[in-house]
Amino acid sequence: MRSRSSKDKVTDTEASKAKLNRESLLGASWILKYLRPYRRFFYPALVCLFLTSGLALVFPYMMGQLVGGSMGAANASSDVDVASISANINRMALILAGALALQAFIAYWRVRWFARAGERALADIRRDTYSRIIRLPMAYFSEHRVGELSSRLASDLTQMRDTLIMTVPQIIRQSVMLIGGLAFVLTSSWKLSLFMLGTLPIVILTVAIVGRKIRGYSRDAQDRLAESSVVVEETLQAISDVKSFTNEDHETARYGNTIDGFLTATLRAAGARAFFISFIIFVLFGTITLVVWFGAGMLQEGAITTEEFTRFVLFSVFVGAALGSLPEIISQLQTSLGATQRVRDILNTTPEGESRASCVDARELPRLTGAVELRDVHFSYPSRPDVEVAKGINFKAGAGERIALVGPSGAGKSTIIQLLLAFYDPDSGAVLYDGMDSRTLPLNFLRSQIAIVPQEVLLFGGSIRENIAYGKTGATDDEIAEAARQANAHTFIESFPEGYQTVVGDRGVRLSGGQRQRIAIARAILADPAVLILDEATSSLDSESEKLVQEALDKLMQNRTSIIIAHRLATVRDADRIIVLKNGEVAESGTHAELSGKQEGVYRMLAELQFSV
Repeated sequence: MRSRSSKDKVTDTEASKAKLNRESLLGASWILKYLRPYRRFFYPALVCLFLTSGLALVFPYMMGQLVGGSMGAANASSDVDVASISANINRMALILAGALALQAFIAYWRVRWFARAGERALADIRRDTYSRIIRLPMAYFSEHRVGELSSRLASDLTQMRDTLIMTVPQIIRQSVMLIGGLAFVLTSSWKLSLFMLGTLPIVILTVAIVGRKIRGYSRDAQDRLAESSVVVEETLQAISDVKSFTNEDHETARYGNTIDGFLTATLRAAGARAFFISFIIFVLFGTITLVVWFGAGMLQEGAITTEEFTRFVLFSVFVGAALGSLPEIISQLQTSLGATQRVRDILNTTPEGESRASCVDARELPRLTGAVELRDVHFSYPSRPDVEVAKGINFKAGAGERIALVGPSGAGKSTIIQLLLAFYDPDSGAVLYDGMDSRTLPLNFLRSQIAIVPQEVLLFGGSIRENIAYGKTGATDDEIAEAARQANAHTFIESFPEGYQTVVGDRGVRLSGGQRQRIAIARAILADPAVLILDEATSSLDSESEKLVQEALDKLMQNRTSIIIAHRLATVRDADRIIVLKNGEVAESGTHAELSGKQEGVYRMLAELQFSV
């Protein structure tokens, strides 16, 4: 393979630089879009910021007159009117005190208005980011871990908040101080000004070079921090597994490795900032020292007055302080731009549903009858495009029928559930509801007609009432209690001291498996679906719990199309039809009696392994 030429590499570097500059501009304009609704606070805050920065320049100017005038008067002849000079000094002191008081008053409103605009804009960004995350297609979540996405809402948006509320005002303030200070410096002595300004190209070039490196280091550090959040999220979600396998030390080490990576990236960025800041300090204050030395000679020769020299020194210090603060401000801004880019990436990802060719208005659609058909469905997961997990699957379920899907692990049962729920669309073929292609139906309408009772029920950490009401937000207490009665859950709920207000704990850990299952059934009953999916709903329960759950399921399946996923064939004997899957294909179809009679059939083989036919 031919090695790339240095010319190609230079071209790539220039392209990457141009991309970074475009991203910076896009990030800034993107944030301004969120600030626009709060311009009644943001614009006055900007005006106040410019006013306070301008008033800050009054301080060195008046101090120059105050100190320089006093020193000049002290060195003047004895004919000077001392009373007039004292009155002038007092007047300048009062003006200076008034300017400081006015600056403090305006600064109060500046801070308040910036906070109002910034915090509200960030709240909107948080809402939009969370709303977009939960609307992203399932393929996105297979490629991004939960902890990483949580970090985007936490650390990245916090970084943006600090930048918007603190760093941006500082940039504007220091820029005004720098430009205004340079203007006053030039009016004081053009010779000294040119001497000092000769160092600016070196500083600006260093800012451009080192600032780009700091941005890369900061972005890497944010990514490493997101990795550590992933470990925390996964560990706490599976804390029972961690403890049962005594893997506390292993998880501690795993988290420690990610923190070490974050620490390395952070220290690398800190090293770049340290070099930057030390360089700026040396150049700036070394230059100020040289300028003062040079100006002292001019003062001695009479080429500059005491007042001009004093004012020049004070403004030079202000200019130096403004330039000295830029490295840290710029490094914070670079970090925020990296965080902004990652949040923008999420918001720019197309949510599920928008890419679907929906041609039907949900308001014009009647409730589905529940007729379901998979017609020659082929499918591969986006993360594994070379592995076809559905190979021309065909089957129908009439309205109100009970259809069981059985087969060995990896046969495609879970894939069919994902396709029925439109988490994915088939690569070819179609999933039909009442004869309509699911891709033409609005997602919200389609999924509102389907309910699922999974094998492993993960409840939300709130109350029992909230978890049941999840099937129908806005349900009344009577509706919730009736759903619980039909699910055989009302009795055990009422036995708790707090009844329906009992908090179930994280993922429902305070309830038994059978209780969680009946809560899920009550939720499904409340949803009143046309199509019901039961995914191994009783396989992990003891006999007593299974009996109660099965009774509830029988009530739930009445007059509904039911798709039952089962490994335990005893639970599907009464199904209207059993679909046997093998290697992503329909191997057999029929009733329990029909399939049990096939001598070489897959179902008969599975049945013989579980019970005598």
